[in-house]
Amino acid sequence: MTTETLLGYGRDYYLPVYKPRELVLARGQGARVWDADGRDYLDFGAGIAVCSLGHCDPDLVAALVAQAGTLWHTSNVFYSEPPLRLAQELVAASRFAERVFLCNSGAEANEAAIKLVRKWAAAQGRAPAQRTIVTFRGSFHGRTLAAVTATAQPKYQEGYEPLPGGFRYVDFNDIAQLDAAMAGGDVAAVMLEPVQGEGGVMPAAPGFLPAVRALCDRHDALLVLDEIQCGMGRTGTLFAHWQDAVVPDIVTLAKALGGGFPIGAMLAGPRVAQAMQFGAHGTTFGGNPLAASVARVALHKLGSEAIAGNVARQAAALRDGIAAIDRDLGLFAEVRGRGLMLGAVLAPAHAGKAGAILDLAAAHGLLLLQAGPDVLRFVPALNITDDEVAEGLRRLRDALAAYAAG
Repeated sequence: MTTETLLGYGRDYYLPVYKPRELVLARGQGARVWDADGRDYLDFGAGIAVCSLGHCDPDLVAALVAQAGTLWHTSNVFYSEPPLRLAQELVAASRFAERVFLCNSGAEANEAAIKLVRKWAAAQGRAPAQRTIVTFRGSFHGRTLAAVTATAQPKYQEGYEPLPGGFRYVDFNDIAQLDAAMAGGDVAAVMLEPVQGEGGVMPAAPGFLPAVRALCDRHDALLVLDEIQCGMGRTGTLFAHWQDAVVPDIVTLAKALGGGFPIGAMLAGPRVAQAMQFGAHGTTFGGNPLAASVARVALHKLGSEAIAGNVARQAAALRDGIAAIDRDLGLFAEVRGRGLMLGAVLAPAHAGKAGAILDLAAAHGLLLLQAGPDVLRFVPALNITDDEVAEGLRRLRDALAAYAAG
């Protein structure tokens, strides 16, 4: 079937909520993908920070194939071994959690976290008006109704009113605003990403997370960390918040946890681990044996010293390479982020041009993401090689030179 025929199917049959690039990806290996016409691309987007071990990692493939020949699905009416072992391994790896809820996506994990906050607050005897959750402008927590309400970006919320109540927004990295927002005593939780992804690859400022933890403790509120994009080794440690020396009450995971196979998880610490009991929440597919088998292998590999070392080395190489390009072309105001979650912020003269640059990058064989109209987002596989980074930077230079030439 021709590429044009397949693209026509997308135009004719998909609900038009996406604007994909006009290419059809056919296969992938490591940090490379090939389209249906045989052209190769360096993938610096990794399926939006999902394929953190690259495409078709042989260990993940082996785990999936082995489980596929054994048992696919049971529902949570029964136990099976892979999710039981994954739950134990997540608790052990987390350094804080006592319990795990397994689901299918980041949005589901955040919905579970929001419900857990409310259940916990209700068990404390707090009236509904005293169960407010504070989130931060620029955040992204998912597309389902409660998660999109937690997402403090109006562009994702328009047309879905009436939105659920009980959320309050403040500016990210502004501890004074958060202090004022919690002063009324009606806040049950503060929910944030240690590094905002869709909000422009914006890391929490040094000292911000410990200050948030202190405010939560002062007001008897929970600290909920959304590590769906920034967790699982992407920032250089298995959990991003380890670098901030805080202990959360709830952490949500997805994306890289399955290495490309859909899975999500909510980790619950001791204050909230018993707040949900039988019948309080559930999922049909969450924690299925296929997903759990793959996630167990991904978790083990992503927590390795080899991955942490590679993240540090390749992050430095990417920063150095982007800086070298910028010395010649002068396109960027700054590069920010942590580990292999980097955002190159366009200078004011080039504001709003991220989409155009992504088109040129794809034409030069490099797949990138944007984080808003002004930021190029780099989230490649965490096991990307020296040669792949070098080749990707060469393609980036060619694309940016073409952009600068007009």
